Amino acid sequence: MSNSFVLVSHALCPYVQRAAIVLHEKGVPFERRDVDLADKPDWFQRVSPLGKTPVLLAGGEAIFESAVICEYLDETTAPRLHPLDPLRRARHRSWMEFGSALLNAIAVFYNAPDEAALLRAAADMHRRLRQVEEVLHAPPYFDGERFCIVDAVFAPVFRYLDVFERIGDFGLLAGLARVQAWRAALARRPSVQAAVSPCYPELLTAFLARRGSALSRRMQE
Repeated sequence: MSNSFVLVSHALCPYVQRAAIVLHEKGVPFERRDVDLADKPDWFQRVSPLGKTPVLLAGGEAIFESAVICEYLDETTAPRLHPLDPLRRARHRSWMEFGSALLNAIAVFYNAPDEAALLRAAADMHRRLRQVEEVLHAPPYFDGERFCIVDAVFAPVFRYLDVFERIGDFGLLAGLARVQAWRAALARRPSVQAAVSPCYPELLTAFLARRGSALSRRMQE
């Protein structure tokens, strides 16, 4: 295992946050190197075949895709964040995929072209979060007292909600007490706090305002 890690990042990328959270949880020193995805440097094109962040440079070897990065880190550095039991581990991986689908639903929400589409997207997000509510039974985290990679996957989801709630009440977590408690526990976690810069809310707000979407127009009211 390399002792030298560089996390190639974008300031707003939720998938970068997953990898950063795992690195912080494991106490692994790393350099964070942000890139402008609208003007990708040549070196980034060479290490990121998909042209996306994150990329983890491990001793010069490029590892891309956030789930792969998290799995690699969990296999090579302590403490282990995935459950040791294969069935529980598979369940966690399934919910990690669900978290990725939820990020896609969030993108549909903030890109909705009109108010009707925005409200449909909000209802879809609430439906998905209600599915999460039904599997949360051992607080404070997804699997009880132990912080796991699936927690790192959902923390960026809830960070979006922090900003959405400043814009309006979309009822995204209405009636979802267990999800709300999980969200609060993750927000207090030092690794989650360290995964973004202090100016992240302002950067995300500016990004949303530029979308030309129904949400952007709400921000101008």
